[in-house]
Amino acid sequence: MKKITNLKALAEHLGLSQTTVSRALNGFPEVNHKTRQIVQAAAQKLNYKPNARAKRLATGRSMAIGHLVSVSKGHEIVNPIFADFIAGASARYIESGYDLLLSLVPDENELSAYSDLVARDAVDGVIIHTPKEDDPRLKRLNELNLPFVVHGRSTKSNEVYNWVDVNNERAFFRATEFLIDLGHRSIALVNGMTDMDFVIRRTTGYQRALSKNDIESQTSYILNGEMTEPYGYRSAIALLDRPIPPTAIIASSMLVANGIRRGIEESGLKMGRDISVLSHDDDLSYFRDESEVPVYTATRSSVREAGYKSADLLIKTIENPTRPREGILLEANLIIGSSTRPAVR
Repeated sequence: MKKITNLKALAEHLGLSQTTVSRALNGFPEVNHKTRQIVQAAAQKLNYKPNARAKRLATGRSMAIGHLVSVSKGHEIVNPIFADFIAGASARYIESGYDLLLSLVPDENELSAYSDLVARDAVDGVIIHTPKEDDPRLKRLNELNLPFVVHGRSTKSNEVYNWVDVNNERAFFRATEFLIDLGHRSIALVNGMTDMDFVIRRTTGYQRALSKNDIESQTSYILNGEMTEPYGYRSAIALLDRPIPPTAIIASSMLVANGIRRGIEESGLKMGRDISVLSHDDDLSYFRDESEVPVYTATRSSVREAGYKSADLLIKTIENPTRPREGILLEANLIIGSSTRPAVR
């Protein structure tokens, strides 16, 4: 297959100026859509890869996207959920020639770290993870005029911003109603940290389902903490040690569900027989449950897809700064596994 290794040769092959070809490949809005498609198709067919340094010079961009993780959440870097998100985002970065800049910063320096990125022209945009209900990062980034996308939402923020989120409230409403339909009336929720926006939405969905079915919500059945396997284990032990233990538990993630399962088994019980467990975020590359009957009943959402869509939205905003801000809401699928059964009466 013929291969072109420089911009001049590609421009001569297409009968276009080098400037037009460069701008088409680099996403400049003044190049019309048809021309951009022709240039990009030819580049792909002829295996042309623009020189990274030349691309930076042509666009005036750093050609890098930032992901900042605070020190207190440093474990997130090895979390399979975070890893899947980064894998999805990276796939999109590669398509457009962007590098990924991953930084671990002290909690108290997180806001100033964004100012430093802008001052150094280190990145063209950033993706925000685990937003709080009124997250100060959104205001700071808008003030800095740095393009960004939030993985999640910040319900009480008045800022205008791009976001990609799963419909957490609906997912946990459906999960709770599913267990209620199986006859469960004492359903526990093992959730994340209370200041996280997605945690609030999940609690709202859970409580809305209970209220709709005339079941009183008991605060002792709602646990909050860092979503790890040991946290799930401790939560299961605590719930099962109560005078009236729940007959079903909803877990906020697969890691938490695995901990809950361990706690149930150490208590001499069996998941799916003595107590039902329903998990969220089951669709993970390294924890995929592909057996004929899945181990867990779960509300599945693809974290990798969320990463790809977040990166795509950010790149579109970088390449067209006047583009209206957009929100993308993903739905979770309810998958039936062997971890749930009708309540034992």
